[in-house]
Formats: sequence, C-alpha cells, structure tokens
Amino acid sequence: MSKDFGEPPRAKENRETVDQRLKEAQSGQGLRETLTVEWRTQPTVVEVIDMPVGDLYFNPATHRIRAQRSFSPEKDSSLEENPWTPESQDYLEGLLQAKPDDPSRLDPAFEELRDSLKEHRQNEPGLITRNGILVNGNTRAAALKQLGVPNIRVGVLPASCTWADINAVELSLQLRQDKRRDYSYINELIAMQELLQMGRPVADIAKVFRKRADTVEADMWILSTLEDLRSRSRAGSVQLQLLDFEDAKEKLRELYRAWVKESKRNRDRAEVMKESRLAAIALKFSKTDVRLIEPDFRDRYLGTRLPSFLKAEVSAPKERSIPGMSRTVKAGAQPHLEAQAFTNEVLRAMALERAGGGAETEGASKVVQGARKAIEDALEPAGKDARVRKRKQAASDRLNDACQDIEQCTVDIGLARASNSLDEEALDDSVQKLKASLEKLARETRRSVAEPGDGVAWLLDVISKGRA
Repeated sequence: MSKDFGEPPRAKENRETVDQRLKEAQSGQGLRETLTVEWRTQPTVVEVIDMPVGDLYFNPATHRIRAQRSFSPEKDSSLEENPWTPESQDYLEGLLQAKPDDPSRLDPAFEELRDSLKEHRQNEPGLITRNGILVNGNTRAAALKQLGVPNIRVGVLPASCTWADINAVELSLQLRQDKRRDYSYINELIAMQELLQMGRPVADIAKVFRKRADTVEADMWILSTLEDLRSRSRAGSVQLQLLDFEDAKEKLRELYRAWVKESKRNRDRAEVMKESRLAAIALKFSKTDVRLIEPDFRDRYLGTRLPSFLKAEVSAPKERSIPGMSRTVKAGAQPHLEAQAFTNEVLRAMALERAGGGAETEGASKVVQGARKAIEDALEPAGKDARVRKRKQAASDRLNDACQDIEQCTVDIGLARASNSLDEEALDDSVQKLKASLEKLARETRRSVAEPGDGVAWLLDVISKGRA
C-alpha cells in the first residue's frame, strides 16, 4: 500500500506554473516535445515543459534510495513525518548523490551523471506531478541543482495522479531497458516486495524485472531473511539496516542455493549452516570464505574456537503438542539454536559498534573481534579440508566424465555402422591411445591404492593380462 505524503507547500504555485507552461506549449508554433509513460497499465503521451528546478520537490517515496533512508534513523523519522521541510529535502538530495552501500560517501556514478549533464546537457526529460513532485529524474535534478542549471525539462502527469500512481509510474520508467542507472540491490528487492504486496503475480513481477520466477522467489527469501536479521540485531535503540547488506548480493544468493539443497537432505543442518553463513556475511567475509561454511562447519571447526563469552547457553528445546493429537514435536534442534544465538550476538554487537559513542561500544567491539577471529581460525582448517576433498574427488570426477564420453562413443559407432560411414583405421588409432592411457592409469593406481576394490582390481587384472 502506497503511503500518501500529502501535498508540498508550493503545490498551488507549482500547479499554476505547470498550467501556464502547458498552455504555452500547446499554443506555440514550434515542435512540441512529448513523453510516453505507462499510466494505469496503458501507454499515455504527456507534454514536456521546462520547470524551475529549485521549485520542484524530491520524491520521498522514490525506490532509488528507499533502503538508504535508514542511514540516519533520526532524519528518516523526520522525513517520514514531514518530507517537505528543507531539512528532509536536503536529506533526500544528499542520499541521491551518495553511494548505495555507504551513504557517507559520494557515488562515482553520480559524479559521472553530473559531468555528463555539464557537457551534453539534459538528453531525457524527467517527470513530475502537477504539484511539482519529481516522479522520475530525482538524481538528475540533484545534479542540475549542483551545476547551477536553473531549469529542468519534465513531462507532466495527469491532474488525477495519486501516490499509488506515482509509485507505479516510477517503477515502470526505472525498469525500462534504456534506464540510465540501476536500482541498488536492496532497493530492487524492496520494489519487488511492494509489487507482491499489491497482489501482482510472481510471473508478472519476474517479467517486469526481467528475471525468472524462481529468481524472484529466491530474492524474496533473501529479503525476508535480511528483515529478520535486522530485527534480531536490535540492541536498545539501535539496529543494523538493510543497506548494511547492500554489497552481499552474490553471497546471499549462494546461501539461498546451498540452503535449499541441504534442506532437502536435513532441515536442521541447513539452518545451522544458514546461521553460520549469515554471521560471516554480516562480518564482511569474502564470498570464497563464506562458501567454505558447510553444514558441519560449526561442529567440526568453529565450536571449539569460540571464546567463552561467545558460547551462549541455550536451554533445551521444549516439545510442542499437536492440537487434536496425542503427539508432540520438538521446537527445534539444539545446534540450530546455538548457531542462532551466536549470530544474534554478532548482529547486536555490530549494531552497537556502528552506532558508537555509548558505553557499550567497547564490549561490542570485543564481541565483533572475537567472532571474526574465531571464524578466521575455523576457516583455515576448513579451507585445507576443502582443498583435500577437491583433490580426492578430482580423479574420480575425470574418470566419470571419460565414461560418459565412451558411452557416447559407443552410440556414435552404432550410428556410423548403420550408415556405413565408420572410419575403422581412425577408430583403431583412438583405441590404441585408450589402451596406453589405461596402462598409465593402472601403473599410477597400483602405486597409490593400498587395498584395491573391485573396480581397481579389474583394471590391474585386465592390463596385466594384456601384457602377457
């Protein structure tokens, strides 16, 4: 449901300016500029006019900086209460210029846009309501204001425009193939969630965002997980924000795939792995490090390396009765609850550390440093074991691939025989190469395998008979 932010203070003056300039455009003798937008599911042509950029208002509901608004909870709260004050508008303008994953820094993409506008001027018109609210072109307006350009070219939406229309039109324009600047990862997730809440089918949302339906479902699982993490990170009046995970897209998608795969085998082990990976993701470990955290990571590597202050005591899970039946089920596995308690400690400590300034910051930093060192120490043997497993599996994997090639070769020989096109000499040469390769394989296997199984014993026997 779209929030109604009401009208800005200069709404009446902006309507008068818009009406006057629309009349001038319609009565003029020159070529009139128009813009086609999707208006209530139908393509609609709107007039383009020049408007004083300083008279327009940044859109408080824009999806471009939806997650970044939480960068300053105090300013976000004031903006939510009244987005039209100079302070709220300044906050929006600053976020439009900032890096999505670190709003304290200027975004190089904004600098590129500003430099392009300075050199080439405005190529594409923005879009406003008759009240002067920017529906599309918020970032361009911020760049033009910084350059001191007095006017911005904008299309004008119909007078009946509502806040639901503003959100729908903005999404349709931003998701065009020719859009100039992508939404950040978290803002895209939020936009998809809003469409789902509006009742749009997953298939339609997938089409809008040019994704597969299963990718949309994965992204909604990720957003739900991040919102849960945000809630679990609350420590007093502070908590982590969604934008803290802006740079974790690939790690989160790999987590989802690993969780789905393991859940089919063992849901409890999948949850333990999920919690351990989430703690590592929150602590900004690399994608290759996070990938090493398998379902047994906590039991085999991490548990013994955790400092005592990170070993939270978790009460045994209570059984729950099933209504109408004389049966009970466990509330959850103990390892899962222990992994969850560890992740909660990390999340709350990170929230306190980032807030800074309080008496609890020192203790929070100790928790963060202790958790990071424990995971780093655990990753070292986990990485070594993973490399060993990879080496152990490499030989058998290559043989399995060779078997598939030989099976395909058998089919090809049959087809060639049927069409009388078999090159027997070439086949004989290839079989001679296969024989030489098998002899090498047998020699190396004899050196390496202490107790041959049936397969290796057969290979050694066949090769020895061939030499006899």
